[in-house]
This record gives sequence, C-alpha cells and structure tokens, in this order.
Amino acid sequence: DPGADASLCGMAATGASGTNAVRYGTMRPNVLNLRVVLPDGRLLHTAGPGRQPRKRAAGYDLTSLFVGSEGTLGFLTQATLRLHPLPEATAATVASFPSVRAAVACTVQVLQATVPVARIEFLDEVMADACGRFSGMGLPAAATLLLELHGSRHSLAEQQQQTEEIVRQNGGSGLAWAEGLEERERLWSMRHNAWYAALALRPGCQGYSTDVCVPISRLPDVVVETKQDLQASSITGPMVGHVGDGNFHCLLIFNSQDPEEAQRIHAFTQRLGRRALAAGGTCTGEHGVGLGKRALLQEELGQEGLDTLRSIKAALDPHNLMNPGKVL
Repeated sequence: DPGADASLCGMAATGASGTNAVRYGTMRPNVLNLRVVLPDGRLLHTAGPGRQPRKRAAGYDLTSLFVGSEGTLGFLTQATLRLHPLPEATAATVASFPSVRAAVACTVQVLQATVPVARIEFLDEVMADACGRFSGMGLPAAATLLLELHGSRHSLAEQQQQTEEIVRQNGGSGLAWAEGLEERERLWSMRHNAWYAALALRPGCQGYSTDVCVPISRLPDVVVETKQDLQASSITGPMVGHVGDGNFHCLLIFNSQDPEEAQRIHAFTQRLGRRALAAGGTCTGEHGVGLGKRALLQEELGQEGLDTLRSIKAALDPHNLMNPGKVL
C-alpha cells in the first residue's frame, strides 16, 4: 500500500513501506531480485538473471544492499517482488482515545497479544481533526487509531473481539467495523490524504515531513515526548504513524520565508532523530537519509559503519556520479 505517487523501484530505492507493512513487511523483505544499471554502465541482476527464490544463502546479499541505497549506487530499473494472497475477509475500524499515550499503548498491547493486525495507523488529535475536516468524515479531535484486520471469516470474528477488548481497556471508543470495500476505501483515502490535510492547516505555507522508528516497547514514551516538544516549540506538526512498526511521522507546516521558524523546524528534526537514537531506534524508518540526516546517520552507525558505506560507494561509483552528496 504505497503512497499515491510512488513507483516500485522508487519504493525499493528508499527502502520504503506503507500501511500494510506491519503484517506483510517493508520493501526490503519483499524484493527478491533487482535489475540495476551500475555507474559504469554494466547491468547487474542482484540475485542473478531470472532468479526469484524465496530465500537464498549464495554470497553477499546484493539485493538488500541496493534496497534503501537512495540512488547512490546505481539505477534500479526492474524489481521482482514477493506477492501475498488477498485475504478472504477484511474489516477496518476507527477508535478514539483520551490521550496520545493511551492510543500508542493500545497499539503495543495489540501487538503483544499477537493479534495479526494488517494495518494499525496513528493520528494525533491535530491530525485527526485535520483529516476529518479535509475528507468530510468528521473525526473527533482526539488521538485516533485506524485498524484493519485480514483473515478467514471465522478468524476475523476472533480478532475483532480481541481488538475491541484491548481498545476498551485503554479508554478507546467509537468502534464500528467496516467490511464493505467502498466504506474501507473511504477510510483509507482519508488517511492517505493526511499530507494535504496537514497543508490545509496553514494555507500558503510549506510542508516538511520527517520520520523516525523506535522499538515498540519505547514507542509510547517517544511519541509523548515528541508531542510535548512540538507544543513547547510552537510548531504546527500533526503526527501520523505506522505505529505497528514503531514508525511515526511529523508533518511540519511552516513559513519558509521566516528564517526563525525554519530554524526551529530544523532544530526540532535533529532533536527528534536523536530522541529515536537514544531509545535504541533509527533516525529514519522509511523516508531515508538524503541530505538532511547525514549527521544523524554517523551518530547511528558510528565512524566504522560510515567508513564501510563509503568504501562500498567508492568501489561501485569511484567517480561519485550517483546522487553525489546524498547519504554520505
């Protein structure tokens, strides 16, 4: 379930994911082979021409090397992907919570109870209100979880009952399951339009999206601390997250013509990245390093890790032709 303007090779190049990743995985485990044009013009099939085994132990994992390489090692021109069967039955719902901590704690408990949830998406009260108004669905201005379950008709009823109990234990309300395709698509369309809903909060301003990913057990604390940081910094930054993976985003809306506000945004993103690193997480779960998180990458990997990446880059792209300056 990639974003609206995504391409398959673009998703692979950034190691991206989507709302279904909590059950079906990110791009990395779902890419079986890549056709790559190397900087010197040679054509590489990362698992060998025509190969598509579900697992392999033959040599270095070249496919994983290029997934997430952000265009610094070669052009990804073709991807062979693992497919998953469509479920027999699907049900989706929206639950509102009294606080951000309660919503995220509910997520942790759903996962700990091994409910095989397919999607579990978080919206803070600012994002829920913005999405509700933008889509015309009228969500309460409260911390919100959007959940979707997949399975057989028999197993789905069990999963729904288990999920409802955990939601109620955390003060959640508003559960009403949507099983029809049209109703479910309307719900997820609202979530996918979160970026445009956030921009609508301050017409004429610019948006900057940043993300981090932390261990699930640390997610409630990190989300609450980030929320407090946003409020203390007077930043318009609604929060959304693929919280089933411990991954969340801040959609930062600011006036790019105001140097002081732009500096506050930059300082916040650096604090957010370091907060995730201190919690044992990563400075980016799916958006990538690009230009803005190069310092954080060094803090995450250490000098030895960074030197190793540079050695690989120099071996494959000695003339620094591919996205020079990015990542490293």
